[in-house]
Amino acid sequence: MALSSTARTGDARERLLARLLEVFDDGLPPPETSLREIAARTRTSHALLRYHFGSLAGVLAAMLGAQRALDNEALFRDAGQGTFDDLVLAIWRTYTRPEQLSRVRGFFHVVGLAVYSPDDFREFVSSLDDLTRRLATLAEREGLDAGKALTRATVAVAAIRGLLLQEVLTPGACSRDAVALILGMSEERSGPRTRSEE
Repeated sequence: MALSSTARTGDARERLLARLLEVFDDGLPPPETSLREIAARTRTSHALLRYHFGSLAGVLAAMLGAQRALDNEALFRDAGQGTFDDLVLAIWRTYTRPEQLSRVRGFFHVVGLAVYSPDDFREFVSSLDDLTRRLATLAEREGLDAGKALTRATVAVAAIRGLLLQEVLTPGACSRDAVALILGMSEERSGPRTRSEE
């Protein structure tokens, strides 16, 4: 049975995205890079990149979406039987590693573009809730009802993203104590300690 043109286009896009991820490893091309430079580095054509992703911003958004999906899978797999707080701290540690800096900067670059043109970044915008939903599931597992679990997860993800933005703009501004306090993981709080605090 022959594949439809839509299916073939989707497969070609996925192969091209896999190539971009392979070439740029865990990072992203800088926003000042041209599509022609990316095409040369990935040994493909500028026209093909434009056809599948529309623009440099489209390339960045697609790469970020794929990278974040892989991150989420790894974080939740590694979390195992850890607590909600353990996972929040693991997320923070993952994205504050020096090798993640280009990706974190790229994330805020694309978020800024999406604020002005959300229709151009629908897939990226819809993926922003993936981490929140996963964290909410973990909070429910710890006994919170669905509404409270979602609120807790939403606040945690918002805090992480806000702190990451501050860290990008003023490196070193966020001490571990500040992160623990803002995310509600300080030792003086009531309730059971996380494994990371033991």
